Amino acid sequence: MSASSLRSFEYLEGLPGTTFNRLYKQPSTALAIFRRMLPHLAKSFVMALLYISHPMPVTDLEAWVRPDGRRERDNAVNLLERLHILAAASNPGKPRAYALTNPFAASLRLALTGGGNHNSFGVPYNMTEEESMSIAELDGFARRQWEGVLGYMVGSTGMNVASDGVTLSQGVKMLLASGGLVEVRGRTVEITKDGFAFILQEVNAQVWTMLILYLQNAESLNMDEVDVLAFLFMLGSLELGLPYSKANLSQTQTNMLEDLGDFGIVYQASPDSSYFYPTRLATTLTSDAGGLRSSSLASSGDSSRGFIVIETNYRVYAYTSSNLQIAILQLFARLITRYPNMVAGKVTRESIRRAVSMGITSDQIISYLTTHAHPQMAKNQPVLPPTVVDQIRLWQLEGDRMKATVGFLFKDFNTQAEFEAPCRYAEEIGVLVWKHEGQRKFFVTRHEQVAAYLRNKSGKGG
Repeated sequence: MSASSLRSFEYLEGLPGTTFNRLYKQPSTALAIFRRMLPHLAKSFVMALLYISHPMPVTDLEAWVRPDGRRERDNAVNLLERLHILAAASNPGKPRAYALTNPFAASLRLALTGGGNHNSFGVPYNMTEEESMSIAELDGFARRQWEGVLGYMVGSTGMNVASDGVTLSQGVKMLLASGGLVEVRGRTVEITKDGFAFILQEVNAQVWTMLILYLQNAESLNMDEVDVLAFLFMLGSLELGLPYSKANLSQTQTNMLEDLGDFGIVYQASPDSSYFYPTRLATTLTSDAGGLRSSSLASSGDSSRGFIVIETNYRVYAYTSSNLQIAILQLFARLITRYPNMVAGKVTRESIRRAVSMGITSDQIISYLTTHAHPQMAKNQPVLPPTVVDQIRLWQLEGDRMKATVGFLFKDFNTQAEFEAPCRYAEEIGVLVWKHEGQRKFFVTRHEQVAAYLRNKSGKGG
């Protein structure tokens, strides 16, 4: 699951069942979650059950998966249950069985086959070709607005990042502050360690992070959370380059357009116009299609390609004139020389430890350098010199003597057999972090599947 999918999934997982019931009434929401958040095996289960009128026994479901795929099967079923897509059917006296929940099943069937007057996939707006905006213009608008947000955050460190004429609304600045990405102290704005980590994320993950902050503040904005979520999933199903009518939108969704326009997610000529355009930031929300290439795009033609070269002596060369790209690089490298279309510097122990103290991890730095590697470097396998990668990790470890992991401790088992079975199961499904056989304790990152395993084992009489 990608970072953006994981972020949106974690938010959805915390919602009550009644919210899911309202959400799944929209075919666009059901289709978006099916496309974006489910692994291939979970999708196969859904499609197999979608047109079956009766619950399917667990034994039949298990027969579809090879014995060595038990871990993937349990993960898929557990994920579907947590998203309220799959539920155990209550059939007293009969073997345990599963069925798809409604309205998810009905909405997904409607999304796949068409029909109905739900308008959950938007209503295209009729416009002459002369009046319409091109995809290039929409990409330019989205890039300017989104870089304006990033420029505000990075520029707050004193790196003098130009915002390309973009003026952020007060609502956007308040959202960044309430989300802990920047801190406002009097008239001074300072980026936080979470803000630095946010800057280095892939752009789709950045957008989802911002939208989840928006969702968390929906109640204070007098907005219906379900309306907001449904509209975001609808935006992900729209076609780039087509205008859509605002006539079928709720009041909450109409109000959202102006806020989303500040981020470059949608474009509207004016707040009073009767149509809007989704930009590439919107249409890639619920798909694996490539969005705007990175979180640090420049307006130059070379911005769509990698631009960073790093040598075994830790020297870094960045072929860019973008102030934003240079400022991001300066977060973890010491820049020495700047030319019209290139900057030169060096990754040092001090620059890496400074970045780590801000909350940036060595893995994030390595990922950023790999993602933005110059095409000539990208031909290498591995892309980055191993000595550089190892040294960046070692510099972080100098200050990280202890690693904290959030999770759950299982203990107080009566016998060694009682301890070993769930511990082995936790290791099989990939959630086991630590175990102590002598004390009969083990620690896991997630407890739902292990707890379900213990309940099932107890129900079968051990």
